[in-house]
Amino acid sequence: MPKVSDDHLAARRSQILDGARGCFAEYGYDGATVRRLEETTGLSRGAIFHHFRDKDALFLALAKEDAERMADVAANQGLVQVMRDMLADPAQFNWLGTRLEIARRLRTDPEFRANWEERSEELNAATLARLERRKAQGALRDDVPTDVLLGYLELVLDGLIARIASGHTSENLAAVLDLVEASVRRRADQ
Repeated sequence: MPKVSDDHLAARRSQILDGARGCFAEYGYDGATVRRLEETTGLSRGAIFHHFRDKDALFLALAKEDAERMADVAANQGLVQVMRDMLADPAQFNWLGTRLEIARRLRTDPEFRANWEERSEELNAATLARLERRKAQGALRDDVPTDVLLGYLELVLDGLIARIASGHTSENLAAVLDLVEASVRRRADQ
């Protein structure tokens, strides 16, 4: 059996993730059958599951990839910028429209919940650290606890994901994000 290069393996993994992202976006988690995953990735089930143990592992790899990218943006520019990026390129995030299915599994499947929370922790930690830094710099409201600000921003993020998933990416969503950003900033008269 010939040895496959690391670059080839990385390219194949990326091809699988890109195809799976589109498949989950179009069909949802449950509708993303192995046959559909094969069609959207252009690869056999053997090739797909050589890289990922099962569909959950593939789905969680997408969650990890997006969480890492979003955590990097959140750490440097804030969670509102993550949301702005979602509006700018909703196709990159439309697979998150599976949120209702995710919510059901989070409620009913403890193993999935543990894996999902592990993937989400990096984004939460980066966002919380940035909020604390910005609060210490006097840029954010000090009359609201940092964990409440984080909860508020997460709630807005969930709502934005639901909007994107339903195809609503109107221009006033950017204005809504402006309002959200202004609502967490420290007022000039304080």
